Amino acid sequence: MKYSSKERLTQLIKEKAKVLGFNFCGISKAEKLNDEEAKLESWLAKGFHGKMSYMENHFDLRLNPTKLVTGAKSVISLLYNYFPGKEPPANSKYKIAKYAYGKDYHFILKDKLKSFLGYLRQEIGDIDGRVFVDSAPVMERQWAAKSGLGWLGKNTLLINKEQGSFFFIAELIIDLELEYDGPIKDYCGTCTKCLDACPTEAFVDAGVLDASKCISYFTIELKDAIPEKFKGKYENWVFGCDICQDICPWNRFSKPHSQPAFYKTEGVKAVTDDEWIEFTEEVFRKIFKDSPIKRTKYKGLKRNIDFIK
Repeated sequence: MKYSSKERLTQLIKEKAKVLGFNFCGISKAEKLNDEEAKLESWLAKGFHGKMSYMENHFDLRLNPTKLVTGAKSVISLLYNYFPGKEPPANSKYKIAKYAYGKDYHFILKDKLKSFLGYLRQEIGDIDGRVFVDSAPVMERQWAAKSGLGWLGKNTLLINKEQGSFFFIAELIIDLELEYDGPIKDYCGTCTKCLDACPTEAFVDAGVLDASKCISYFTIELKDAIPEKFKGKYENWVFGCDICQDICPWNRFSKPHSQPAFYKTEGVKAVTDDEWIEFTEEVFRKIFKDSPIKRTKYKGLKRNIDFIK
């Protein structure tokens, strides 16, 4: 191994994270998240996951990274900015979450992570590890908070003191012992703006989300008809929702990202109200070919639009 000290290895990893465009990098010891076990169990038991049955699967894997990577010693958490900056007036009243403006982040970040792991193997030697971008049962926000990249806000999202919450979170879990970062304090204070702003009252309490009432859940995860009792509460969101982030005072520190793939595609920018309502499945496939929006499929997006038009 070229690098003998944990300090030098840790420095190498954080330097490479910056080179690859990640805004923040934190490292935690790979161990079971004991404090999260009872919380997750209670959340599932209350049915707050709605019809996301996959959340019930692999309970042990969600809590213990050593079950995902044999011999894992470190969880490297990474934040990648997707905040678009000041936006020009939209052509349509229909809104999509900022993370879905451009190309699908899964592919872009997964490529970066594979390059990262390949670099580490080249520089360090034969190490075992896996990369994750929403691709396995990893409690990414909890790991990011554990490594000091921010704290879990009352809206359950990770908030970074320097740049807010408009980040994708990714992880490398590796069998290499490193220097570990620690958590930081919660800076939400008495603020409840995110809780008060939710039009569907999806927050049961500070830090507790009933996902089955969340606009993002309805517009992306739910495959059935949207409950009529939420009619008129959508505020024109047809894919995802940014309400609790847009209202958060910490997001006044958000800085525009520099990833061209995350800018609004020409197709998304050009869609008018009438086109949102009238587009065909063929047009859907063309406009959202490389977009996260294709996840909801043509039928799902049409359902979302019909619910609020």
